[in-house]
Amino acid sequence: MNRTTISLFAGVAALAAVTGFAALTPPDASGTDTTKAAAELPVERTSLLCPAPSTSDLAETSYTSFTPVTKGTESDGTAELESATEQSGDGTGDDGTKDKQGKQDGKGEKGKGGDKPVLTPKAPGTPVTGDASGADSPALVGTAEGKFAPGWTVQETTEVAAGTGRGLQGVNCTAPDTEFWFPGASTATDRTDYVHLTNPDDSAAVVDIELYGKDGALQTTVQDGITIQPHSSEPVLLSTLTDDKQDNLTVHVNVRSGRVGAAVQALDEKLGGDWLPASTDPAASLVLPGIPKDASSVRLIAFTPGDADADLKVRLASPSGLITPAGSETLHVKGGMTTAVDLGDVTRGEAGSLVLTPTDRSVPVVAAVRVVRGKGDKQETAFIPATNPVGTRATSADNSGKGSTLSLTAPTGTAEVKVTASAGSEGGTAASKTYTIKSGTTQDVEPPVPSGLKGTYALTVEPVSGAPVYAARTLAATEEGVPGFTIQTLPDDRGTVAVPEADQDLSVLEK
Repeated sequence: MNRTTISLFAGVAALAAVTGFAALTPPDASGTDTTKAAAELPVERTSLLCPAPSTSDLAETSYTSFTPVTKGTESDGTAELESATEQSGDGTGDDGTKDKQGKQDGKGEKGKGGDKPVLTPKAPGTPVTGDASGADSPALVGTAEGKFAPGWTVQETTEVAAGTGRGLQGVNCTAPDTEFWFPGASTATDRTDYVHLTNPDDSAAVVDIELYGKDGALQTTVQDGITIQPHSSEPVLLSTLTDDKQDNLTVHVNVRSGRVGAAVQALDEKLGGDWLPASTDPAASLVLPGIPKDASSVRLIAFTPGDADADLKVRLASPSGLITPAGSETLHVKGGMTTAVDLGDVTRGEAGSLVLTPTDRSVPVVAAVRVVRGKGDKQETAFIPATNPVGTRATSADNSGKGSTLSLTAPTGTAEVKVTASAGSEGGTAASKTYTIKSGTTQDVEPPVPSGLKGTYALTVEPVSGAPVYAARTLAATEEGVPGFTIQTLPDDRGTVAVPEADQDLSVLEK
């Protein structure tokens, strides 16, 4: 055996050790690509971050966790949601004192800090809930592994009886990331807007916050970034970053080092308030689904990050098809500037979704709408950011038998969609329905409800065939005549990941 042969076998052995799946098979003699299609496999670990719910002593917050049943998962696993506060393994903080946060009425075994987690799911397919009260509830960090990881969803819902931002506030806890866009924030005198930044990791994160108004970038007081300590959360009041008072701003959160979870809490003195989630990444075409049919006021806010101007065609996907709002046929967005347009009661008593497409050249934009329901001193606000389609599957937690509305839209073609209601958190049997959404339309469907429902339930939305589908869920709860409501979009729940399968090419060993 000569040295060349020995070197070849040694190289193959090394490759097998690294990859774990190399085999001694020759390349395809035909010279064709032997790479196989990627397999969609369940994710094995999911992290979620929930912002601190409220600074009001009147706040009542519920957390609802749900993992849909996914084929191909491991037989075991864990999931837990607990305080993000920095703690050591023995339950003490950096100063040696016992941590005083984490006061929720959680269920489950003790977390790393000695306090009970807010919630600990028992099995996929059944929601579990936890509660918190008052102004001291901290931000939360959640981790799910094994069978609990694919599609894990946690909803944070807060009722505030009075004061600035009173009404119903809801947000889906999100995965940590490094960049976020929030069109629709404000530093106006009647608004109190915070951007909540949560760091789940063991090292500090450094974050830049940029504000863009109608004339471009605003001068801010923080030039060197904001440091978010490990396992901690910081609410940053936007009005402290600039002296400029503007109604419509775009907030850009850019993480220099590390990663964070980010969400904007927008509170109004007269119009209630809600969470403003991040818009989807800048894109030439956007969909904002699920505007309530009884919306009394709809404001569209858009921003383009680059220097080029964007010209957008504005259309409403109604139950009968795509229509153009009178007087708001197009929207011109100047490069680097935030543009807003009031669309009034654009839905006219019918379900609707906004569809934004370029009139000519494609320029990436981000967008959101502010929705107001009610009249006079009984008005409430919610926000809908541009979002991604449902994809393979989307999940919505914390639904009730009467207060939930599911909105589905298929802007580019007809689609068939399966919606499944899980068992209730305290009892009930799962149920499913299938709906056909015609091209260019939005439908508010009556979602299925578990038979014998007790507690809350989750909805999973799965496209069966046809064009891409976008979805949103509205929760409504009227208190003392004020129509409290909150809206969450339903993008893909990222329950699976593409894992490519490939045959090795041993010719690389000869190079």
